[in-house]
Amino acid sequence: MLIVAGHLIVDPPARAAYLAGCLGVVDQARSAPGCLDFSLSADLTDPARINIFERWADRESVEAFRGAGTGAEQNVEIRGASVAEYEIAEIRSLT
Repeated sequence: MLIVAGHLIVDPPARAAYLAGCLGVVDQARSAPGCLDFSLSADLTDPARINIFERWADRESVEAFRGAGTGAEQNVEIRGASVAEYEIAEIRSLT
């Protein structure tokens, strides 16, 4: 399993529009083969931050979905980012 997690930084007035522009991407990801979860959300305390959480069955699935990555319009809006991939070897359910 692969988890992608982190955050993006955008100008606070642009955050709502940025997230609205990602609705199609979220729908596409959630229906992509190997996608177990995919979420982009506004941070509750930082008006410039967008939180990222993705869970994939394997690296091949995420790489097939990513393709070329974000489009030019989205890249222009991003002021900073901290995103990493984590390969998970063991899972322990907490529910």
